[in-house]
Amino acid sequence: MTDSFEAVSPRVVIITGLSGSGKSFALRALEDIGFYCVDNMPVALLPKFLKIQTEAKDTKDVALVMDLREKGFLDKYNRIFSRLKQDGYNIEIIFLEATDEALVKRYSETRRAHPLARKGSIKESIALEREKLMPVKRMAGAVLDTSTLNVHELKEMIQRRYLSPDERRGLMFLQIGSFGFRYGLPEDADCVFDVRFLPNPYFVESLKKLDGHDARVGAYVLAAPEGIEFKKKIEELFAFLLPLYQREGKTRLNIAFGCTGGKHRSVIFANLFGEFLERRDYRVAVTHRDILKG
Repeated sequence: MTDSFEAVSPRVVIITGLSGSGKSFALRALEDIGFYCVDNMPVALLPKFLKIQTEAKDTKDVALVMDLREKGFLDKYNRIFSRLKQDGYNIEIIFLEATDEALVKRYSETRRAHPLARKGSIKESIALEREKLMPVKRMAGAVLDTSTLNVHELKEMIQRRYLSPDERRGLMFLQIGSFGFRYGLPEDADCVFDVRFLPNPYFVESLKKLDGHDARVGAYVLAAPEGIEFKKKIEELFAFLLPLYQREGKTRLNIAFGCTGGKHRSVIFANLFGEFLERRDYRVAVTHRDILKG
């Protein structure tokens, strides 16, 4: 009598395919979005592993790389995968492949041995693996050709399958800061904007001792046409840039606004820009490095 497995809702993604096609990078892409990931688990252990996972209180979606590195994979995968699907597990198989030219080039660059290298040359090993994995490929729900993809493009392709646009946006963390040029540039800033072209509240007696958090200071700076125009242009710029940064796999960006002392103009724009990004559902933290100085 065989064991039965409880039907579950979490996704189980099996990443398989040709050696050198990017399976480890695909696994990391899923790990970055919250999947519990395992590389090279023996396929015979999969039913017991999933049973333990589903009984856990903090059940996560699961991704596993399974391939010819395990000697018994080809003999067992069909029966085990089919049985798990029948028992209600939400299993998806993703098969990664690439052209012979791309795979040979990758092996040449990494100098790693092909799992079937003892059978012949790299090209012969690739051909043999391709033949052996053909039944697995036919069983896959998705076949992805990674021949022309870099690691960032592969990451974007994999994550796009499992995340909505809003969820992908939420992966990026944006650190927005203000600073004073008088005290030096922030060392960790990716993008720096100099707002010293704007009217300086420091030279207005009633505003001098206030800071950029005060509505009166903000009203003074934004009363200038260039203040409103800059706000509009910076928002348009990052509405364009941020999806492109995400596409390249960037998950963290530090954007800094600087004025002379870091107390007035830079604080205003760091706050305004942080609010703009929060409205677009990005994860944002706003800090003011030099606001208490001077």
